[in-house]
Amino acid sequence: MAVASWTFRCSAMKIECCRFRQIENQNKLDTGEKNLEEALLKPFTSDGFRYPKSSKISCYRFRSGQEFATFTATSGILPKAWEAICSISKNREDSFLLIKDGGVVYVAFPSFHKEDYIVPDSKYGECNIKNCKIFSAGLKGDDAKPAFIHKGALNRFLHILESSDFKAKMQGLKEQTIMFVGHSVGGAVAALATLWFLEKRLRNFNSFCITFGAPLVGNATIQEAIGREDWLGRFCHVVCRYDIVPRMNLAPYDSIAKPLDAIVPQWRSKMGINCDSVSHLSISEARITLINNVLKCTATIPNNYPGEYGLRSPFVPFRTYVFCSTHAAACFEDSETILKLLQFTMQSQEGIPFDQIADTCISEHTDYGHMLEGIDEDLLNAVRFVSNSSVMGIALESEAIGVGTQDNDTLFGLRKAGEVRIEKYMNIEKLNVELRNSMASYMAELEPYEMLCKGNNTAYYDAFKQHDKKKYFRVNLARTKLGEFWDKIVETEEKHVLPSDFRSRDKWINAGTAYRSLVEPLDIAYHYSSEKGNEKSYLSDGVRPHRHIFLEKWLEEYSSGYVEKDSCFWARLKETRKALKNVQQEQETRASMTDCIEFEMYVASMIDDESIPLEVFVEGSSFMIWWQQYCLLRVENYYWRSSSPLYECMMNESWK
Repeated sequence: MAVASWTFRCSAMKIECCRFRQIENQNKLDTGEKNLEEALLKPFTSDGFRYPKSSKISCYRFRSGQEFATFTATSGILPKAWEAICSISKNREDSFLLIKDGGVVYVAFPSFHKEDYIVPDSKYGECNIKNCKIFSAGLKGDDAKPAFIHKGALNRFLHILESSDFKAKMQGLKEQTIMFVGHSVGGAVAALATLWFLEKRLRNFNSFCITFGAPLVGNATIQEAIGREDWLGRFCHVVCRYDIVPRMNLAPYDSIAKPLDAIVPQWRSKMGINCDSVSHLSISEARITLINNVLKCTATIPNNYPGEYGLRSPFVPFRTYVFCSTHAAACFEDSETILKLLQFTMQSQEGIPFDQIADTCISEHTDYGHMLEGIDEDLLNAVRFVSNSSVMGIALESEAIGVGTQDNDTLFGLRKAGEVRIEKYMNIEKLNVELRNSMASYMAELEPYEMLCKGNNTAYYDAFKQHDKKKYFRVNLARTKLGEFWDKIVETEEKHVLPSDFRSRDKWINAGTAYRSLVEPLDIAYHYSSEKGNEKSYLSDGVRPHRHIFLEKWLEEYSSGYVEKDSCFWARLKETRKALKNVQQEQETRASMTDCIEFEMYVASMIDDESIPLEVFVEGSSFMIWWQQYCLLRVENYYWRSSSPLYECMMNESWK
């Protein structure tokens, strides 16, 4: 019964969290839907979250990138996206193009601007977006885990935002589905535009991104942020087997700059864009140089796994990649597997000269239109998707696009990628079992204690601090075991050995928030009942457990708009009681009085937004003792009595 009670608590926390998120329809997407707009705008159903009254829930969210990739491949979206890209690429005047087709708007970005590839002031063309104003803190990471984006793509997108009517056009769109599409660096720009648009929280719109032959655009911090925001199902990157550009950012800038200077004009010419004449001799040399330099860097990938990212380019793939050959396509979602395939798919094959492969690596970058011509006949019949990470599954899909696994290095790399992914899911499953079993029982041990305190008209925090001998041992044991469990979760997550979408999983967000709201008051009471509590504030650096800081930040990132009860309330109260004592004893009077006034305003604001625990108003609680002493100190001040929001609340008992 107690375990069931805790399960209900987590469900209630799920309802409490006001996360303004669309929830997918329980039915799978009907890929045979005749009306594209109707298919993409199927209504969502609520799963218990509280939505703002103005929120409209009228769009479809794909549960995975594989669902989105399947839909684009079977609905005619890919050819239309490529047509839009070709239209904008031929017009040198436009920085973006809007094409409306039924209920879908294609926002296309041009393929080639030579200067977008030229980023000489960083090793791999990366730049830290810490000071970039167009993205929120959720994408920017921190000093320990900075977020990097390809500087050429970022500069191009910033130029579009600042020098065109892009923002106005986006704001002027009616309620419909938006596909941001792009080829080459234009694909990287499309990905950044999608992130920018999603961060605007325009929930009436259903936005997705499709790229063709795009270079890698972000690092692991960006990848994690996308997973945390639950945007993984919105990106689909189409890559021809030999296309060099998706691998290009794996090589240092100075090793690819000169070859690109010769090759980009050729690509522009093939796309029908006017450009200067090109020396065929320099092109031939450039091809060989570019391919060799990229291959040298991709050859290090099989030896680099999580924990060794410093040995290679910071860029990683994020979400779904569809690798295409002339007769089949295979879809992969794990970034390590994709990195391995970016190497293996361009390796020399038996009987094929290297010069021919080098030519194909360059020519395929502009050949997506030809590849898409057969989509109705060959590609759709052969499209295959990896639904698991077994070595056999990856090997079969690799064979489908012509990557042989007879080679030991290839097989080892694919096996290692599969093992890493499997290990991440095994880790989360172990934690799931532990959460369901022992952790649920420990949480259930605390709930009756909390209810008992309420029944005895005693504040939960105060009762534990006073060491009730009958209950203290079992409650303290539960507190300790739960702390060890969540320490392990935080450590595991920070080591990147859990799936990238772990932070966006409702169950764990709700469980973490339920844990912190129930247990942190006990951690605070334990701290102040020890000798350490007399020396240091619970809120000072290095004292508050890292798990609580992590879980608090996690909830803030995940649930924008949710008003949470402050789990550090009792610590703030304890420090304010110390300040009041200083005032009474005429020690540090000015600073201490300021602390008391700030706490007074803080409590008044919590009462106003109904985020304060009602147990704080129990007669004899630490808060009521502070209030009586503070009120006695200030009640003779007429101005304070007439202007203090907290005084009015307490006199009228409006907190009830």
